[in-house]
Amino acid sequence: MSLIVFPIRFLLALFLLCTMLPALAQKPRIAIFSGPTATIQNSEPLVTSNYARAKYGLPLLTNPDGMPILFDAVRPQRLAAPVTVYLEVFSAHPLEEDMKELYAPPDGYVDPETGVFQNERRGSGDVPVYEVRLSPEDGLYALPYMARQADGRAWDGHCADGVDVSKESCRVPFYPDASRIFEEIDRFGIGVGGRNNLLSSKADFDFYRPAPSGGYRKGLPANERTDVGDGAIPEEVWGRDFFTYLPVSEAPTMLTLARLTNAVQKALTTEEYAGAIWLEGSPTIEETTYWLGLLIDTIIPIVGNASQRTHGMLSNDGDRNIVDSVDYILSGVWQDSNGEDRIGAVMIQEEQIFTARDVTKGDDRPGGYLATGGHGGIIGSIRPIALSFLPTKRHTHTSEVNLTMLPNHVTGVSHEGEIEVGIKNDQGELLESAIPKVTLIKHLRYLPDDFSDDPEMVVEVLGRIEKNLTDSPLSGFVLEGQAPYGGADEPTLAALRRAALTGMPVVRVGRGHNEGFTPTNANDLFIEGGNLAAPKARLLLMACLMKFGSLPLPEDRNNPTDAELDAIQAKVVTYQAVFDAH
Repeated sequence: MSLIVFPIRFLLALFLLCTMLPALAQKPRIAIFSGPTATIQNSEPLVTSNYARAKYGLPLLTNPDGMPILFDAVRPQRLAAPVTVYLEVFSAHPLEEDMKELYAPPDGYVDPETGVFQNERRGSGDVPVYEVRLSPEDGLYALPYMARQADGRAWDGHCADGVDVSKESCRVPFYPDASRIFEEIDRFGIGVGGRNNLLSSKADFDFYRPAPSGGYRKGLPANERTDVGDGAIPEEVWGRDFFTYLPVSEAPTMLTLARLTNAVQKALTTEEYAGAIWLEGSPTIEETTYWLGLLIDTIIPIVGNASQRTHGMLSNDGDRNIVDSVDYILSGVWQDSNGEDRIGAVMIQEEQIFTARDVTKGDDRPGGYLATGGHGGIIGSIRPIALSFLPTKRHTHTSEVNLTMLPNHVTGVSHEGEIEVGIKNDQGELLESAIPKVTLIKHLRYLPDDFSDDPEMVVEVLGRIEKNLTDSPLSGFVLEGQAPYGGADEPTLAALRRAALTGMPVVRVGRGHNEGFTPTNANDLFIEGGNLAAPKARLLLMACLMKFGSLPLPEDRNNPTDAELDAIQAKVVTYQAVFDAH
């Protein structure tokens, strides 16, 4: 009887094991978002190699002395068919041969003149080799770049004609999404212990293109997509659907901000992901990452990554930042006792973990990021992954201005008075028309035109007020004033007070690397931005405008009543509470 029971129990255990294996083998999944003008998703020009130039009789690439270059640049490419190659033994490192007694014998020998492979040495000049069969299924290999232009000329840069730098004559050097970069990091990136597969061994990834740096000008069939979309990608317009800084510069707009916000929120609402990574250009990623930390309602971490050097370039920093961000997400150091993010959006650059609120780019070099505000900013390190303290500001799922917390409508202002402004549609998506217009005004010494203290001379403010009343019912100003108190000359303050009396909230912050807190003044009509940098104060004010709407509009902005001033001040206090907490 026991002989019968044992096999049944064994088969049952085997069945249960096979049933559980897929779940046990399932890796965490991370969402990767491609943002605009991203050096981390950019590449150097694909230059025609001397192999191709010699083959087609084209002028060779030369050094400054006029002599041909010693080595061709090799670029990751795919084999079209299997091929057998012979590798010279002990050529991977100059000291391999020094301890050759530790090695197995070679696979055979190659006659260097004929290229014939033999199992045994036939002559003294035969080269010992390893024989390897390479297959297209292996992935990318670093090989000479053989492509030429349509007219037979060599490629020497991004554009067909170095003089005519136009969209019609240029290739886009930015990757359309990060999938190819991740493949190359896995293939060629070497980690501790000599291993590669630094990404795919840890997690699976989905790639999104909410505001990418590279695009498909001719479209892309659904079966060729690398992101998680279902349908085909239609023809994309350079400067509307994707955004570069070279060879032609195109920047995203306020409409783009609404689109990317909706795309990130939609993806992270699926609850499929352990975390998210946002890739963008190094000068601006600090803004988008902070915005996502304010607007996206999610309990998982959001990490911003940038690079000062293009992908594949000597000492590229972007690849390492991506790997470090994956390690941060998977480490769980960001979790509270409920498994929810307690840190908020961060940027990870050069093995440092910055809070998105406090990071800024200070220099165009790896390690060129600074923690602004003078009170924290760098909260941990990557090697080992450890936090030194926890930030106290609200973020993501605790943010008072995230998408979930925003109303469908608020009150704005126009020449006709107060009007209703739509913020979200019935599906909870941010409307493109909802993004407020917030303008930065910078205080400078010796700025007033004369000694009159007349606000009429501050045309930058007054002209924008009138423009806002015509085009932007949700609008406001950020004054980057004296550090740290946010003070300015009297004409500018008077003009900004007029803006507040026209329904447009004004935030004051100190200029530059402001380490002090702008103090609250109950007697003015301004919001104090604490130690926020002006660009971050602008983003928080935009979010607040979509949450609270404009300030109350007096009957006569030039002669407001005490009751009207009290109502404006009460609304300013509401704004102030959010600025104090975020």
